[in-house]
Formats: sequence, structure tokens, C-alpha cells
Amino acid sequence: MQITKKQARQFILAYQGLLPPRELKGKEGIMEFVGRVGCLQYDPLDMVGTNPNLVLQSRIKEYRPQMLEELLYTDRKLVDGWDKNAAIFPVADWPYFCRHRNRKIQYYGREVTELSTVIPQVLDEIKDKGPLSSTDFVGEEKVDWFWGSAKASRAALEILWYKGEVIIFHRLRQRRVYDLTSRHIPNDLLTAQDPNPGDEEYYQWHVKRRINALGLFWNKASDAWLGIRGLKTLQRNGAFAALEEKGEIIPIQVEGLDYPMYITREQALLLQETLTANKVKPRAAFIAPLDNMLWDRKLITALFDFEYTWEVYKPAAQRQYGYYVLPVLYGDRFVARFEPRLDKKTGVLNILNWWWEPGIKPSEAMLQALNSCLRGFMSYLGATALEGKNWGGAIPLG
Repeated sequence: MQITKKQARQFILAYQGLLPPRELKGKEGIMEFVGRVGCLQYDPLDMVGTNPNLVLQSRIKEYRPQMLEELLYTDRKLVDGWDKNAAIFPVADWPYFCRHRNRKIQYYGREVTELSTVIPQVLDEIKDKGPLSSTDFVGEEKVDWFWGSAKASRAALEILWYKGEVIIFHRLRQRRVYDLTSRHIPNDLLTAQDPNPGDEEYYQWHVKRRINALGLFWNKASDAWLGIRGLKTLQRNGAFAALEEKGEIIPIQVEGLDYPMYITREQALLLQETLTANKVKPRAAFIAPLDNMLWDRKLITALFDFEYTWEVYKPAAQRQYGYYVLPVLYGDRFVARFEPRLDKKTGVLNILNWWWEPGIKPSEAMLQALNSCLRGFMSYLGATALEGKNWGGAIPLG
């Protein structure tokens, strides 16, 4: 099958719940979306909400962060874990990550001998006292951990989390509070065998999961493959070939692209519906920096003619735009990007900068859509006022 770039864009956005945005509702909508894409990448930076919250505010009608917190820490239908790096995924997927949890935890290539006595002590404390964070442990013994010097208790808690012996009970802002996994995840999931007994089955399962994470994807080197243990080019090619032979994925040729794209067989009907659907009135959405659809920036450039780099790790002098910049979607195109910042003390949402994409001449309809989107964004944040750059009178500021 061959489709145009516009059709490819529309399919991705329809699959991602962004054409139109904010059509899913409530916690049921969150579960539907996370189940579709597999996981949401987690990042603790909170300029206008953490990355998972930013992903969900663009898909879920009248989204509030409390909805995600309840699904994670009250309903226990979602869990903090590892998939595409740190991620949130359905608790029902727990058995699929057995090989991640069962691997030996290594400390810069060495077995963790420095923590051999601390780990059981920390585990016993949680058994006796209930949920604890690293601040609840006395003593300041430090170890040279992966990301720098850390308290031994904190490193021990992370090891226990990686192994699945504890889970994140809840977060106090970004501080993790841990509890025994057995207290919160059903025993049938904890004791389930790995559904993928061999490496080939595992690679096929995870490659298909990542195609579903984006909706339409190619077989090329990409950051979107991060977190798939042991996956190299040879294994990736083998997984694609096996999945295509079994009919689990379907090749799609997109005009102007040298590489074929793939969808999973479950999305064939959605693709047909997208190709024959009536034109949807364009609406606007603000997209998270680590949004699933942005996991392969080269793919976004190829299909949307939009180049985006998350510049938080660049020195200020080297940034083209800003520290925490969000892409702005209108219809099936990215039309702008902006740098928002919420003052949590005053409730003021400050737009530090707004940049239109080259060639964009905002129409009245686009400005009205952006107006509506921004007001919804403020409601999601609980912002009480708006300050900063004005973009042609779309919203009166000050």
C-alpha cells in the first residue's frame, strides 16, 4: 500500500488521539490510550507538569494530574517501571518485563558488593515499617552510584526497584516512596512466567510494542528502541522479518521516503478509516517534549517537516530556542513552539517565548483554536493568570 505524507501524518495523529485532540475522557480514556501505546516515558522535570501529564493533557478531555496519580497509586492499574527508559505502563504488562527484573544488577560492570549488607537491611525496614523513602533511613554512608554520589540506602532502594521487589508506593513531589511489590500487585501477575520464553520472541514482542507506541514506524536506528534489552541491528532486522512473515506488521510505502513504514495488523482498519474519513475541523494541542509520537525526531522531520530538539541538556548559549519548549500542533501540522513556565506560588502561567514555524501565517480560525487550547492548558495547570509574549492578539495578556 502507498500513501501520501499527509495521509501518514493524519494516521499517526488519529492513532495518537490527536486528530482531533482531547476526545478521550477520564481515567477510562487514560487506560485506553496507555494500553494502545504501551507506555508513557517518565521524566521528573516539572515546568508545566511532568512529561506523562503533558502527554495526557493533549489527549484527555479536561485532564487533571490527579487522574494519573489515582491510576498509579490508588487503583494500581498503572505502574512506574522501565520500558522506554523510566516509564509508566499497565500493571497487566508486569510479566512481560521478567527478563528486565531478573537480570543481575551491575555496578559499573561489577557485582554490587558495596551494598550487599545494606540491601537486606533496607528490605527488612520496609517489611517492618511499611512504605519508606531514602530520607527515612539514618546514616550518611555514600556510594559512587550511576548518576553520582548517593546515600547507600537510596542506591539500595533503586536496586530493589529495578529487581521488582519494591514498587513506587507514591511520590512526594518527585521523591519516591517505596513499598513491597507483593502488597500491591496481584499474586497471579507476580508469579506469572515470562510470556516470551526466548530472545527471538522477546524481540518480536518489544519491536511490535514500539511500533504501537508511535503508530507508524520504520526499521531504522532510533532512540525509540531504547530500553529493549540486547536489541541490535541484527536482532531488530530479524524481528521485523519474522513479524512481517507472520502478518503481525504490514509494510506501508509513504511518498518521498526511501524506507518502508510499518503498522501493526490491528491498526489496518484505522488506516482505512483515516484514508476515507471526512475532513476534521483543525484543533490545536500542545505536545510534550518526550511525547510518544516524537520518539523518532528524524521520522517527524520526514513526515511533518518539523525539526525539534529538546534542549534542556544544552548550555544556554547553545540553545536555538529555550530550556523547556513545547511543540504546537494545529490540525495535522506543527505551526509553532513555545516556552511556558508555571509559577507554582502565584499560579501565573508565563509564556517566555513563542516562535511561529517558517511560512506560517495564522488565520483567525487558527488563533481561535490556539485561544481555546491555551485556556484548556491553563485549566489543566490550575493557572489563574497569563503573562508573557503575545502572538498577534490570540489572547489578551496582562
